[in-house]
Amino acid sequence: MGFVHLHLHTHYSLLDSTIRIPALMKRVAAQGMPAVAMTDHGNMFGAVEFFKAAKKAGVKPILGCELNVCESLQAGAGKSFLLPVLAATNEGYSNLIYLVSQGYLQGHDGERPRVDKAMLRERSRGLLAFTGNLGGEVPQAVLRRDEARAEHVLQELAEIFGRDALYVELLDNRIREQHSVNQAMVELADRFQLPLVAANDCHYLSQSDAPAHGVLMCVQMGKVLNNLEALERFIDSFYVKSPEQMQAAFADQPEAIANTLVIAERCNVDLDLSNTYLPLYKVPEGFTRESFLRRISREGLEARFGEMRGQGLAHDEGEYRERLEVELDIIEQMGFPGYFLIVWDFINYAKQNDIPVGPGRGSGAGSLVAYSLRITDINPMPYDLLFERFLNPERVSMPDFDIDFCMNKRQQVIDYVTNKYGKNNVGQIATFGSLKARGCLRDVGRTMGFSYGEIDRIAKLVPDVLNITLEQALEQEPKLPAAMREDPRVKQLVDTAMALEGLYRHPGMHAAGLVISEEPLWEYVPLFRGANGEIVTQFAKNEVEEAGLVKFDFLGLKTLTVIDQAVALINQGRPDAEPFDINAIPIDDPDVFKLLSSGNTTGVFQLESSGFKELMKKLKPDVFEDIIAAVALYRPGPLGSGMVDDFIRRKHGEIAVAYPHPWLEDVLRDTYGVIVYQEQVMKIASIMAGFSLGQADLLRRAMGKKKPEVMQQQREFFVDGALKKEVDGQIAGEIFDLMAYFAGYGFNKSHSAAYALISYQTAYLKAHYPVEFMAALLTCDKENSDKVVKFIAEAKQMSISVLPPDVNESMEDFTVSEGKIRFGLGAVKNVGASAIESMIEGRASGPYASLFDFCERVDLRKVNKRVLEQLVKCGAFDFTDEPRAQLFVSIESAIERGQKAQHDRDTGQINLFGLLAPTPAASREERPREVEMTPEWPDKELLAYEKEAIGFYITAHPLDRYGNEIKRYTTAEIATLETLANQTQVVLAGAVVGLRERRLKSGKGTMAFLQLEDKTGQVEVIVFSRVYEQFGALLTTEDALLVTGRLTFEGEPGSQEVRVRAESFNSIVEFRRQRRTTIPIRLDANRTTTRELLKLKKILKSHPGDCQVRLHLQFDAESEAVFQLCELVDPNDAWLHSLRTHFGRDAVEL
Repeated sequence: MGFVHLHLHTHYSLLDSTIRIPALMKRVAAQGMPAVAMTDHGNMFGAVEFFKAAKKAGVKPILGCELNVCESLQAGAGKSFLLPVLAATNEGYSNLIYLVSQGYLQGHDGERPRVDKAMLRERSRGLLAFTGNLGGEVPQAVLRRDEARAEHVLQELAEIFGRDALYVELLDNRIREQHSVNQAMVELADRFQLPLVAANDCHYLSQSDAPAHGVLMCVQMGKVLNNLEALERFIDSFYVKSPEQMQAAFADQPEAIANTLVIAERCNVDLDLSNTYLPLYKVPEGFTRESFLRRISREGLEARFGEMRGQGLAHDEGEYRERLEVELDIIEQMGFPGYFLIVWDFINYAKQNDIPVGPGRGSGAGSLVAYSLRITDINPMPYDLLFERFLNPERVSMPDFDIDFCMNKRQQVIDYVTNKYGKNNVGQIATFGSLKARGCLRDVGRTMGFSYGEIDRIAKLVPDVLNITLEQALEQEPKLPAAMREDPRVKQLVDTAMALEGLYRHPGMHAAGLVISEEPLWEYVPLFRGANGEIVTQFAKNEVEEAGLVKFDFLGLKTLTVIDQAVALINQGRPDAEPFDINAIPIDDPDVFKLLSSGNTTGVFQLESSGFKELMKKLKPDVFEDIIAAVALYRPGPLGSGMVDDFIRRKHGEIAVAYPHPWLEDVLRDTYGVIVYQEQVMKIASIMAGFSLGQADLLRRAMGKKKPEVMQQQREFFVDGALKKEVDGQIAGEIFDLMAYFAGYGFNKSHSAAYALISYQTAYLKAHYPVEFMAALLTCDKENSDKVVKFIAEAKQMSISVLPPDVNESMEDFTVSEGKIRFGLGAVKNVGASAIESMIEGRASGPYASLFDFCERVDLRKVNKRVLEQLVKCGAFDFTDEPRAQLFVSIESAIERGQKAQHDRDTGQINLFGLLAPTPAASREERPREVEMTPEWPDKELLAYEKEAIGFYITAHPLDRYGNEIKRYTTAEIATLETLANQTQVVLAGAVVGLRERRLKSGKGTMAFLQLEDKTGQVEVIVFSRVYEQFGALLTTEDALLVTGRLTFEGEPGSQEVRVRAESFNSIVEFRRQRRTTIPIRLDANRTTTRELLKLKKILKSHPGDCQVRLHLQFDAESEAVFQLCELVDPNDAWLHSLRTHFGRDAVEL
């Protein structure tokens, strides 16, 4: 007699099971069990993975779920009980995914999804139900000794599912009450003539996994184990027992064992993973989807012709029309007119509602139908973009348009689609967060009672590498296994974490994926609700598509938002001119190519990395096709192969352009004889060997996979085809080998062309509208301090002033004013949109005159004390000419005054003083003094507050006080490092804004990684142990530092990051002491009194040191008296500050 496990939880019972599906199938198959069921808690997240894995292992998959069932959701749910349910038929599977979905959509109580008995009655066909474990409603009644309730519920379940579909479940475990419950359940089964079934409620694979599972449960519940021995007390019965073990456990109830096989025979769900379910696009009366698509495609193409004529672009209309019909024929043949109409519809909505849409993405940009419908905005014809790369009639697969939308307006398009097709017919796609190495150690450590410090120390031994596993960490960091050897607790922690690592922790939502269906989604897949109430499929991306739903990617691309913002600013600045249209710019603008060739591409889409800047300077693009090629070539493969250098040298005539065969000149002319694109591989196969473009696409795919047997077969096809065209066999073989070599590096030209267009558009904006473009960049990255610092530095390099925040001038976003950029209030931390809205409304009657006037006119419920503090700290009230410190201490008084004034206005009260009070427009001289007197903040404190409020310095920088010293002492600024060569020695000046230490693997020493910031940006500085030991104390000070080191570029070519490997450190003050033997002080002889000379002497004496002082008394531009003073000084910052405060900044020049 065999046995089948019918009550089993996979790791999709999140934080409640350690059973991974592949390992389960291996175990079940090895033990000779013919089938296995999954009954995860309230969900079916893993159904498709489970089904496929079982089939692959030769095991019959049984799909089920352990439902949480309550009496009635309508009448107040009350307590819920567990009810394992299996799908016996395809109808049962459909009913089950409906129930599971409604559990989340209607019945979730904040802790668990629930269904009620009315739902069960409605959707019970094709389902088998078990009475469940001790959490089931019948066993619970038995435990309470409520025999009448037990009988009532059993009768109720029998009526819902039918007596032949309800099984009384028996379990064998070490839970004290289970034995007596089993006895009662056998009696009830006998009384109601119901069949028995044996189960084990499996939660882990092997008995030895019980302690790890116990820890997992504690992680889920947030509980802490008091001691390690507690791990040994977990009940260890809930594992995947062998048939023999189950038979022995239920030797007195053989029927219960035999029924597992009967049930397995009854369950015959066959998931159809080959169908596709598209929603039906409703076309106007008198049209089919096919005829409507043809109609709007032809009309769209004619509209494109009009645009081409208007721009003077040459084109063969007959050739265009012929290709359009070919594409339409293929789309109809493959059954995809509806898909194109759906995409056309929502993109059309976006464009009609001023929601920016990208010109294309991926292979879809190769479709003329898409271009005609304005799904894409890159014309595929001039650039030889191939439709068959997108939709191949010889390899049936769904088309896949990935659409880029403006980041800020993407949700509007999703809302439109949801409203059009129905809220239950549109959903996001699931993702799953897992227990990663460091996080897993922390979770397990907390559960096992480790202190925060202990956990932190152990977790930080895991190298900071993306997706590293604990196994890899043990190999890479010797201190981790050493800690395990030294402390048994640490060993148990790491061993347990390794057992749990990789298990799913929580469900999430795909960033872009959306599915649309004709019927409610629960007719196809199970659903759950996202954190904000969204409908989300329980299946992840691949499983959703296998289940037949079509995925649409609605991606948010920030650059489209930048372009949108820049265009809006341009048009605001020229209200009487014809609106600027980014889609109407010429594609051959010389200023754009000049900007790109200079490498000044900060902020230009895709082209702003140091490597890309260097590529642009070497390539010196002068046609749009060069940008397309650069986007395709700037990847690790081509960069590492020498292919890019070859391309550049050919372009500039340093190497003669040669073609593998005269027939290929047209195909390879734009890339100077180099095979750059996948489409070129396809065209070569078509021209040289007579392949259809569909066959050529299959060849391209085969070359990408590099399977030897497939490649040999394709080589034979290619050579045979070439011989038929009277091409020499040896030459054909050489061309095939050349194609195969470059196919490994080839890029999708359609994607490259579409994204190159966005690059070109941003470069055009930077070249012709630099102020508006930089303001748009700052707005879109206002919450990223590093990028704001970079863009402000870039603006200054471009001679564009960035004005600080001002409550009278600033809007929420960065704006343009008289050729300057005005800082946006939305970039001030803790200042929200409602507060900004109130400020803008308040100044409609005139500019604010003071802090007190401001508080009388804004809504102080929105503009609260914290907002006011941030506004003062960042300088938004500097227009009052009041010191920030005085404004800051006056905030409470201003709020009180404002609240009283608003109350008086609301109640119609006005007093004499109110009538006589100055108007907002009154001059500052006329206004009575309102702020409280207090000394202004020192420069250092003032700038620290400014950085706290906006994340960086804007009115000044701590390094400013060193003026020309920094220029004299340093060799580079941080922003320029990426333009230098690897291993270049540099001297940088900056402040340490972050530092982390790492013990060496040998245990002998510590190294550090610090973030160094100057006025242009930040860079990571690597400090090896010898240097850290020598200079470590210096790195903890707040003084500005000079860092000498060598540049190192890390990462793959094409995505490198620059770092500095430190060789030495020095404070600027100490460096000054070392470098200066004499300091000149310059004073105007005609204005310098004896009293001032005595003051100078006092300042010199207050800072004694070793540096000589030379006094220059200037009488006019041509004559001066020079005196060598006897005082020796220490030229520290305090000494400099005193001198410059009393005699002016120009008195001392270092």
